[in-house]
Amino acid sequence: MAIYTRNLQKPILDSLKYFPVTAVTGPRQCGKSTLVKQLLKDTYNNKHIYLDLERPSDLAKLNNTEWFLRSNKNKLVCIDEIQRKPEIFPLIRSLVDEWDKPGCFLVLGSASRELLKQSSESLAGRISYNRLTPFLWNEINKNHTMEQYFYAGGFPRSILAANDQVSLRWREDFISTFLERDLLQWREFNPAAMKRLWRMLSYVNGQIINYSTLASSLGISSVSVKNYIDLLASTYMVEVISPWYSNLGKRLFKSPKVYINDSGITAALLGLNSFNDLSGHPAFGSVWEQIVLANIRGWFADAEICYYRTSNGAEIDFVISKNGKICAIECKASLSPVLTKGNYLAIDDIKPLHSFVVIPSEKGWSLNKGIDVVSLMELYKKLNKLFSNK
Repeated sequence: MAIYTRNLQKPILDSLKYFPVTAVTGPRQCGKSTLVKQLLKDTYNNKHIYLDLERPSDLAKLNNTEWFLRSNKNKLVCIDEIQRKPEIFPLIRSLVDEWDKPGCFLVLGSASRELLKQSSESLAGRISYNRLTPFLWNEINKNHTMEQYFYAGGFPRSILAANDQVSLRWREDFISTFLERDLLQWREFNPAAMKRLWRMLSYVNGQIINYSTLASSLGISSVSVKNYIDLLASTYMVEVISPWYSNLGKRLFKSPKVYINDSGITAALLGLNSFNDLSGHPAFGSVWEQIVLANIRGWFADAEICYYRTSNGAEIDFVISKNGKICAIECKASLSPVLTKGNYLAIDDIKPLHSFVVIPSEKGWSLNKGIDVVSLMELYKKLNKLFSNK
């Protein structure tokens, strides 16, 4: 069986060395628990305790929370699905201030907004955040094809499934369970309307959001649509990308774009049964954009990612900013990419340090001065080098 190394292993271990509390967030079923259990086994041996708050027996251990945590002071306490007991954060803050040492708590959560809200209020300056995504391409490219990654996405149980049928069944079950159980813990909403919205977003994947049009189609208010999209974003199911602003005096599009966060989930929502179905679908190009975006977000969690579009036709898929450096990224689901006039206008407007055209190939080439055609792996290496240079 292939062994997969996750990019987040070292950052988590580094956080445990220097911070009292380390948080690992990310969507459900992306591998947080598996990764953390392996790290604990390899590094902490018997000097840790693991609680899964979705397990009643583990939840019951926290009936007398302070006593339980104090009795395990000399161990790393790992609490999975901590958003199910948010009232624990003030106590954790008090204990880590008293104990005054790194590596006291490792907490895992599947929802960003509630976890961040609770911990930022109680644990500011005491916590390090680490976001785990579904598999990124550089984590699995040695054992899987790009075609598999396109269709199955990055969720471990999907990409590692025995065949396309098993993979699709898992993703369909994931969508149903997520809507019928997981989301309900956060807010009251109409599961049927949310499912229709999620499916509609798969058809407008990567497009500028028109809340009014979506609301009209669903028979709910624009405010409800925005709240539903915010909920999907806070649970890592979609990514909302804002427009890139500058002092150029251009008339810019100001509404955000929305992407579903995983290509396999998109394929399932579209009802596609194989890569061949996906490759012939109108959504194929936007799915490639989504794959590129998901990988950039996973590689550079602290980078600012925007899109650029003006009323005169200038447009580029992504503008990524990190360490004061700006790069322009255009995604082309073709082995013979051609930049449009609008792409060149956008590059002239933005004046990035470098521009990349990302294609689903193994090797790229230099297209023009300051513009390279790259594969997804080459993009990772070039961006990593560019952003790390001082």
